[in-house]
Amino acid sequence: MKRGGVIFLWLLLFAVSLMTVQARPAQKVEQNSADAGQNTAANASITFDRLWSNFTPQSVTLTVSANGAGKYSSRNPEKTGDDVDDFQTEFTMSPAGRDKLFRYAKEANYFDGDFTFKKHVVASTGKKTLSYSDPARHFSTTFDYSENKAIQEITNIFAGISSTIEHGRKLKFLHRFDKLGLEEELKAMEDAAESHNLAELQIIQPTLDSIAQDSTVLNIARQRAKKLLVKANSQ
Repeated sequence: MKRGGVIFLWLLLFAVSLMTVQARPAQKVEQNSADAGQNTAANASITFDRLWSNFTPQSVTLTVSANGAGKYSSRNPEKTGDDVDDFQTEFTMSPAGRDKLFRYAKEANYFDGDFTFKKHVVASTGKKTLSYSDPARHFSTTFDYSENKAIQEITNIFAGISSTIEHGRKLKFLHRFDKLGLEEELKAMEDAAESHNLAELQIIQPTLDSIAQDSTVLNIARQRAKKLLVKANSQ
């Protein structure tokens, strides 16, 4: 090979080597950025607080993490004695419900802003606070009523979960101490479900299963429990 050709070949190899070295830091930055984004999403959580003196329970708090794990607590701080009724439990959201919740949070800019309806006075349904937290963001917003569609949807989801859990608590009590009262409670739940006022029914699936399989419970109550189980399995 002529000397000029050898020099050209060496220059070509050097250029390729240099381009490879320069590309590696960029690829590493892109990978680190992707990992950071995944870490942020994986560690995100949404919290809903509602304080409503004229409702039972008066105070509820729900927190849902990006993996669907949830915590729920309720109490009646303005009452005394046993009526305070502190209650706590954990639950798991359905993948579809979890994804919907976090999608709406993104649409609401992760609650960074004022979403309170201010055009005129509306009937109060309690003071509500939505909070979003991940390694990169920490935002919250407080409102009674909001016209924002995403805020409305999130509020309805959390209120629906609270209703489901509270109905589940009452079903457990009635199943143990007043089986004749189950039919009325289950009918109320069917009506609430038809009105889209219950969410994540699978949370109380074990309770519904127990009632549906109990031969000492009135057949009509068992059938209502089975209908709710069908709804729970379809969510």
